[in-house]
Amino acid sequence: MAPRVWHAHAVTCTALVLAVTGTPAHAQDRDLGRETLAAGDGWASEGTGTTGGSAADAAHVFTVTTWDEFRAALRDGGNAPKIIKVKGMIDAVSEGCDAFEADGYDFQQYLADYDPAVWGHDTPVSGEQEDLRAASAANQDQTIKASVPANTTIVGVGKGSGILGGSLQIKGVDNVILRNLTIEAPVDCFPQWDPTDDNKTGAWNSEYDGVVVYGSTHVWIDHNTLTDGRYPDSTLPSYFGKVYQQHDGLVDIVRGANHVTVSWNSFKDHDKTMLIGNSDSAGSTDSGKLKVTLHHNRFEGIVERAPRVRFGQVDSYNNHFVVTASQKFGYVFGIGASSQLYATDNAISLPASVSAAKTLKKWSEAPLTAENNYVNGKLTDLIAVHNAEIPQETLQSGAGWTPSLRTKVDSPRAVPGIVDQRAGAGKVC
Repeated sequence: MAPRVWHAHAVTCTALVLAVTGTPAHAQDRDLGRETLAAGDGWASEGTGTTGGSAADAAHVFTVTTWDEFRAALRDGGNAPKIIKVKGMIDAVSEGCDAFEADGYDFQQYLADYDPAVWGHDTPVSGEQEDLRAASAANQDQTIKASVPANTTIVGVGKGSGILGGSLQIKGVDNVILRNLTIEAPVDCFPQWDPTDDNKTGAWNSEYDGVVVYGSTHVWIDHNTLTDGRYPDSTLPSYFGKVYQQHDGLVDIVRGANHVTVSWNSFKDHDKTMLIGNSDSAGSTDSGKLKVTLHHNRFEGIVERAPRVRFGQVDSYNNHFVVTASQKFGYVFGIGASSQLYATDNAISLPASVSAAKTLKKWSEAPLTAENNYVNGKLTDLIAVHNAEIPQETLQSGAGWTPSLRTKVDSPRAVPGIVDQRAGAGKVC
């Protein structure tokens, strides 16, 4: 049975009022690279706000069509304001995984060497083939990661532009905008077998997120489509009885990152979607930070982490979460160490086989606010339903703060009609 998605009146795109350097652009002549985050639009509007590369001079406006051109444009001019326009789908792994293999690496030999029947489950793998796997992984790492400097705007040109298999690293910088991009999650060519993982039954562990916000501030991620694309988990093989996992996160916000707004994106068909705070032991860097706003995003076919939160004051409103009957499903909101999640006015579409109680998952004792959320068109107290059905994970209500940086809050009943038509790349309006 398909998920029960209720219907709202059709919503058409009208001119979206944004802050722009100079006078506002009309729809026919607007330049996305010059647009900035509007005042009051989530945590990224706090303080100095987020302007990205909107002030770039002509010498620092680039149009790129290849991965090498893209990385060169990022390096040009250091932290000077820059606008990078991505035209078409550019591929970070155009030569395929074989191009990264270290001499002597042999996957079949790797499987033979570390077969649990040979190696067991008591110690991590080591030896020649593991060393060669690590060297191969290092080659891929060096190629597919792109470091985004401060004061940068990256935008897709028109519809159908973006990045295949690359990892955007927004690390230790301020003032970055990503808009109108289709981002296909990186595929880890060389996952590591850890025989001690998963209660000593073993697991394949992968690297590389589509977008990493690490220790950075004032980041606006808007109107992008993020997905596994050509390589859904359903196509991945299994070895040693475990899925050969080649994906990590779509967007991870970690290690003291702060003042981030994630708006009007489409997240689709992925497992570990969004991590806000990546360790319970990171309080020294994360406490008082990880302030993130999520609004008007569409999540479909997502297994978990939409998001999973540690430490941060995370505001999630007017998002639409669609769980399909055929997918594996874990949870929507993960409640982690010292998190202060404020989740209201969202719409959730569930098939009959999935209870609303499973939308929340408790990892640590941390109160949250979850009010005025609608499940299949019906007002639902997510905390009450969760506590009634999963009493061993009783959650406490009351995040201890109230968001003040919100744009217009739509009725959650109208959210499916609004968000489904306007979220994602190619739909900036």
